[in-house]
Amino acid sequence: MVLVPRLRSLVAALMTLALAGSLAVALAPAASADDIRDREYWLEQSGVEKAWAHSQGEGVKVAIIDSGIDTSHADLKGAVVGGIDMSGAGNPDGSKAIGAEPEHGTLVATMLAGRGHITPVPTPTGKSTTSATPSAVPEPSFGAGNDGVIGVAPKAELLSISVWLGSENPSGKNIDDQIPAAVKWAVDHGAKVINMSLGSTSTAWPQSWDDAFAYAEAKDVVIVAAAGNRKSGSEQVGAPATIPGVLAVGGLDKDGTASVDSSSQGISIGVSAPAEDLAGGLPGGGYARWSGTSGAAPIVSGVAALLRSAYPDMTAAQVVNRIISTATPKGEGVPNAIYGYGILNAEAALTADVPLVDKNPLGSIADWIHVHRRGEVTPPAVDGELATSVPQEKPTLSDATVPVALAAEQSTSALPGILVLGFGGLLVLVLLGGGTHLLVVRRRLLLAEAKSPESGSAGTSEAPGETSPGKTPHKH
Repeated sequence: MVLVPRLRSLVAALMTLALAGSLAVALAPAASADDIRDREYWLEQSGVEKAWAHSQGEGVKVAIIDSGIDTSHADLKGAVVGGIDMSGAGNPDGSKAIGAEPEHGTLVATMLAGRGHITPVPTPTGKSTTSATPSAVPEPSFGAGNDGVIGVAPKAELLSISVWLGSENPSGKNIDDQIPAAVKWAVDHGAKVINMSLGSTSTAWPQSWDDAFAYAEAKDVVIVAAAGNRKSGSEQVGAPATIPGVLAVGGLDKDGTASVDSSSQGISIGVSAPAEDLAGGLPGGGYARWSGTSGAAPIVSGVAALLRSAYPDMTAAQVVNRIISTATPKGEGVPNAIYGYGILNAEAALTADVPLVDKNPLGSIADWIHVHRRGEVTPPAVDGELATSVPQEKPTLSDATVPVALAAEQSTSALPGILVLGFGGLLVLVLLGGGTHLLVVRRRLLLAEAKSPESGSAGTSEAPGETSPGKTPHKH
C-alpha cells in the first residue's frame, strides 16, 4: 500500500528517537567511569564476554542512524571513522548531538562499540598520568582501558549518521527524506550492519523508504531496529521494525524476563536483549543510566558485528539466522510476540553449529515491495540479480520508547524528579505524538519547578503517553 500524503506527514511528525528509558541518570564524568564497567551486566548475561574470545568486531563498520555521536567522548576515541548529517541542522560529519533527545546517539554508540579508557592516576607531584607504575594500570583485557563503557563490539568501526527526530527540524527536512538518505549513505560507505534505535507507532512506512531498505538488502547489509517500549503507551511496534528482513529487538529486565516498561510486543520481534538499567556515555564525557529497547538494539547490532568480523563471508541472511536460531527460547511457542525467537546468546551465535540458509528468515523487503506495491517500485539488484524468497505479508509490530539522559554534572546518589525525562526505552514514531511531546513539556516544567520550588506544579490535563484528540505533536 502507498501512504497518502496525509499519512506520510503524520508518520514524519510522529517519528522520534528510540531513546530508551523511563529515566536516565547522569553519572559524574571521572568519578563514575570505573563504576560504569561494573554496571554492564549484559556483557556476561548475554554471553558477550565469552564471544570476545572469537571476535571483537575487527574490520566491521556499523552505521548508527541516530541523533549524532559525540566523537570526543573518551570511550569512543578512534571508534568513529566517518559520518554525515542528513538533517541539515547538524555538523557535516554527524558529530553534533541534535534533535529532541541529543544524548541518544552517544548512548547507543558507547553501548555498541565503546572502547573504554584509562583514568589518569594522580602522582605525588599533583600531575596525572595513565601509567604511574607498570602495575598501577594493568593492561586491559578488551578495549582501550578498564574504565568507562566497553561496547559489545569494542573493535568495530562506527559511522555516525545524524537525523533530526522528535521535534520540528529547524532545517525543514522531513523524516521521509532523512531516513532513506541515511540508509543509502551507510550502505555506500561500507556499513555491514545498520543500527536504528528509532521507531514509530505506525506499522506502515513511507514509500520513499522502500528503495533504501531494498538497496541495503541487495547489498547484503544487516539492519537492526528497536521494537519499542510499552511505557510509551503504544500497543504495536512501528516502522522500521516492521519492515521485512529487519531484525527487530525486544527488551528484557535484569532477570531475563520481558520488560514491563521497556519493551513492547509484536509478531515482528526477532530476538530479545537487556533493556533495563543500562549504562552509556553522554555528549561531553559523562555517563547515564537508561532503559529501553533503543539500548537493547545496539547490543544485538554489536553481536551482528562480531559475527561479520569472525565470518566475513557469511551473508546478512545467515547472520540474522544465527542470531535468532541460537537465541534461548522463552515464552509459548517459537517465535512468539513477546520474546521473538528467544533471548540473545552471543557466544552461541558465534560458536553453535547452525545450518546455512539462503533466505532471511525474517522476510524480504524486495518481495514485499513486489507484492504490496504492485510492481511500482523495482528494488535494486546486486550483480544484476537479487536472491528471492517466499513473499511475506507486512508484519505487525509492537510499540517503541525512548532513552533519556541528563547533564553530566548530575549525581547518581539521588534521583530528583527533574531526572525523569522519558517514558520508556524507545521513542516510537507514533508515540512521539503523545509520549515525546509530553516528555519535552515535562522536562521544561520540572526544570522550572526546580528553580522556583514554591511556584507549584504546572499541570497538564494529559497523562503520560496520552494526547488529546486532534492535537498535533510539536516541541515547546
